[in-house]
Amino acid sequence: MYKRQVWYHAGSIDEHNGTTGVAHMLEHMMFKGTRAVGPGEFSRRVAALGGRENAMTTRDFTMYFQQIEKSHLADVMALEADRMANLQLTDKEFKPEMNVVKEERRMRIDDSARATVYEQMLAALFNAAPYRNPTIGWPSDLDTMTVQDAQDWYHKWYAPNNATVVVTGDVNPDEVFRQAQRTYGKLKPHALPRRYAQDEPKQVGVKRIWVKAPAENPYVVLAYKAPPLRDVEKDVDPYALEVLSAVLDGYDNARLPNLLVKGKDEKGGRLADDVNAGYDGMNRGPSIFLLDGVPADGHTTAEIEQALRAQIDRIARDGVTEAELKRVKAQVVAAQIYKRDSVFGQGMEIGMAEMTGLSWRDLDRMLEKIKSVTPAQVQQVAKTYFTEDNLVVATLLPQPIDPNKPARKPVPGMREEGGLR
Repeated sequence: MYKRQVWYHAGSIDEHNGTTGVAHMLEHMMFKGTRAVGPGEFSRRVAALGGRENAMTTRDFTMYFQQIEKSHLADVMALEADRMANLQLTDKEFKPEMNVVKEERRMRIDDSARATVYEQMLAALFNAAPYRNPTIGWPSDLDTMTVQDAQDWYHKWYAPNNATVVVTGDVNPDEVFRQAQRTYGKLKPHALPRRYAQDEPKQVGVKRIWVKAPAENPYVVLAYKAPPLRDVEKDVDPYALEVLSAVLDGYDNARLPNLLVKGKDEKGGRLADDVNAGYDGMNRGPSIFLLDGVPADGHTTAEIEQALRAQIDRIARDGVTEAELKRVKAQVVAAQIYKRDSVFGQGMEIGMAEMTGLSWRDLDRMLEKIKSVTPAQVQQVAKTYFTEDNLVVATLLPQPIDPNKPARKPVPGMREEGGLR
């Protein structure tokens, strides 16, 4: 079996105010037919070949993928190349699909307290960077979006010179290249729009927001601006931040779960029901280091915030030992290698590197750089980036849940992987 992916170097980071959500909307419309393939026919043909397919849109890219028996690779490449160049967009297909997208937004954002907090947190964290906008779009932009907006997006960004094809599995590279040349090689490239960097102005002081939403439990998230990985060889801090994240929450007995969830407070109970830490340095825009938690009964979000910040302060003050760091780095590297056991995971790793300005050739070197992180480097990033001038604190204020509110029915087309149609 092959996993075949087409990655377009176009995500919500490339959108402009007034048309947020258009990258995701175009993803939905890519299944609505070409001159040669009717609406929905792409999916039916892939299924008839015994395959599975889906798609996803993120801040940095849009990706379409199929799992297919290797003898059908040429058929799927021909289908994908056809819609790269010949998509037909009509109001007849656009309007009902927009209703699907709006319902998706209601299910995934509006009906989810944590997702609502996260959306509001990003809007507060970034003033200029497009990451402040949700990938699915703001409701007002979805209300005013037209089929022409989707058409314009398609003509701007969907071209062979803005796409990367990744094929993983039992691959014969020469055959894959031949099939790619026979299909995508026939398509004409075109000039791409200029991409304007929107650098984030310096933050001056901590920002705090409170979000009211129906929920059972309070919740708090601390978001710190952090540097992304740009130069695989010269950068140090992104690797140290990834290791710091693992020190805090990278394995069963990491510091946060061990001390705040499993540990006992002065009353013999635990402080938190759940705590997490995370950092991802592979982004086209700025990165974020996140800390979050749900207080246990009898405790507050203020206590969770204080405890999370205390753990960072502790590392900034006392550092980490060589023994702890060795154990943590082994966990980080093992987790990365484990992803490669899946052919889909291999493709994701390759594509993510290519979409964020790195190279698939850098992936093994990045693991070596993680292995080389020192205790002093971890201590230094804890001192450098976890300041109030980098911080947004978003707190969920739970509101009563309406017991009579009917549960939303799944949107037609919703699948476990990727996005919706």
